[in-house]
Amino acid sequence: MSELRIASTNVAHQGELHSWQSLSVQDGELINALQLGLPLVAEPFRAISEALGVSESYLLERIRTLLDQKILSRFGPMFQIERAGGRFTLAAIAAPEDRFDELAATVNAFPEVAHNYERTHALNMWFVLGTETPEQCRVTLARIEAATGCSVFDMPKLQEFRVQLFFDARPNADSTFVPNSSLNLRNCNANSLTPAAAVREGQVHTLDTLDRAIMRATQSGLPLVSRPFAAIADTLAQANCGELEVLHRFERWQAFGVLRRIAAVPDHYALGYVHNGMTVWDVDDAQIESLGEKVAALGFISHCYRRPRHLPNWPYNLFAMVHGRSREQTDRQMKAIAEILGSACRGHNVLWSTRILKKTGLRIAG
Repeated sequence: MSELRIASTNVAHQGELHSWQSLSVQDGELINALQLGLPLVAEPFRAISEALGVSESYLLERIRTLLDQKILSRFGPMFQIERAGGRFTLAAIAAPEDRFDELAATVNAFPEVAHNYERTHALNMWFVLGTETPEQCRVTLARIEAATGCSVFDMPKLQEFRVQLFFDARPNADSTFVPNSSLNLRNCNANSLTPAAAVREGQVHTLDTLDRAIMRATQSGLPLVSRPFAAIADTLAQANCGELEVLHRFERWQAFGVLRRIAAVPDHYALGYVHNGMTVWDVDDAQIESLGEKVAALGFISHCYRRPRHLPNWPYNLFAMVHGRSREQTDRQMKAIAEILGSACRGHNVLWSTRILKKTGLRIAG
């Protein structure tokens, strides 16, 4: 196997960054707790605040401040639309340098585009689409291709090995993943509703009118009030939809896998994680499943997928995201991946994130 190629990084970030070194230990612990997710109870912020040893009003005020300071990108539900019959896909184009910003604005104007990044490769613009149906995704990709005049490389996930994004917000931390919460949340669900029945793997939940209305009401964020699910119900023009029904819907989504969790999404650059690489590997198809699981088991990997090759332009089929506050950290991470893949890997590359072009989340149309 050839020596690992590691490109230099020079990250440009939109907006003024709050210095991550100036974060208090308490704010770091608060951000860490909020990334793990809210319990599905009527007063979730009270449950978290009690576990943290602060008041609910203080917790809500700090969340608002961290959002205003852009240390947090958003706070709300994280949906996995495939479990509701929809589709997420990763796509890329080779945008000419002299038209890059123009084409970025064109791509970002599509509400189906949830994330968009500039990366170090001939395919230099990478964006994630989320749609309610596979057909909507196909149509949107065709529209983007027509609007930009660039060939769109569609790279849907063929197999998910890991999605576990966690950035340790403590100023002295050197980790992107903390496997176990130090919070005692065992009693947080004491007043919760009866859990939804276990759902068979692969079973799809069909969204109804109320599901879609609740998703639209929360896709920009969860209301930052003491009883957020009651606040959601109050905004809906739906008969017989109160706080309990909204909670039931969230529990049902969680049981079906439509909802990963309700949590804070930090701006990882604002937390000092300025070295972010999409590592891509050409792995023997006969071994990719077992090796992908081993790579995903590395604690520092946030996302790990099998995706299709696009020969001859794109020979890679295993994607693994690494993040670090230093190049030394990401160098160690990539070398650990290479050691696991060994001779089963025929080639590899690292596409560094150089600019965040868009970062919102799933958007359900009205």
